[in-house]
Amino acid sequence: MTATALRRADVAAIVDHTLLKPEATRADAEATVAEAAALGVFAVCLSPSMLPIDTGAQRTCAVAGFPSGKHHSLVKAAEARLAVDSGAHEVDMVIDVGAAVAGNYDEVFADVLTVRQAIGDEPLLKVIIESAALLDFAGPDAVTEVCRRSVAAGANFVKTSTGFHPSGGASVEAVALMRAAVGERVGVKASGGIRTAEFAAELIAAGATRLGLSSSRAVLAGFAE
Repeated sequence: MTATALRRADVAAIVDHTLLKPEATRADAEATVAEAAALGVFAVCLSPSMLPIDTGAQRTCAVAGFPSGKHHSLVKAAEARLAVDSGAHEVDMVIDVGAAVAGNYDEVFADVLTVRQAIGDEPLLKVIIESAALLDFAGPDAVTEVCRRSVAAGANFVKTSTGFHPSGGASVEAVALMRAAVGERVGVKASGGIRTAEFAAELIAAGATRLGLSSSRAVLAGFAE
C-alpha cells in the first residue's frame, strides 16, 4: 500500500498524537491538544502527570510504566488507575522487556493482567512490547508469544514501541508478526520513528490499526485530501 492510496482524513482517524518528552511542559501539552484538534486525529497520548487535561473531541491516552517497563506491576497498575481516574480513556503500558527476553511469559501475562484489573474493563489497554528489542535479543517467536499472552491477559491492542529504546521503533516486520499473532479482533499500534507518510502507509498495509505519532502534521501532510 502506498501513501497515495490512503486519504488524509482516514489516516488521521487512527492517529494518537503523542507528546512524551521528559522536558515537556504543561504549555507543551496544551499546544499538543490544540494541534490534535486541528489535525482531526483520534486521540492525544500524554504522560500521566499532564492529566487531567481537556482534550475535547479527541480521546485521552496516558502511559504507564513508561518508558523502561521496569516498574513493579502494582506501581504500573496504580499509575494506570490514577490516569483513568484523571480522565484517560486509554492506557499504554510497557511490559518488562527483560522478562520477555528471558522467556518468562507468565510474568508478562501477570504484569498485563494486574494493570487490566486495576483499570477495569472499559478503558482500552494497549501493551507496549518493544518489538525491536525483542527481535534483537530474543527473536520473532518472542514477539508472537508476548502478543498472545498480552491478549490473554486483557489487552485491546499490542503496540510496537515506546520510541525511546535504542533498538529502535516500529518496523513492518514487527507489525506483520504482531498482526499474525493476535488475529483480527485485537488492534495493533505502530509507534516509534514514524516520520513519513510512506512508512506509515507500509505499517498500515502490514496490519497496523493505530499509529502513535509525534510528527503527526508532517506525516499526515503526505496523504492526499
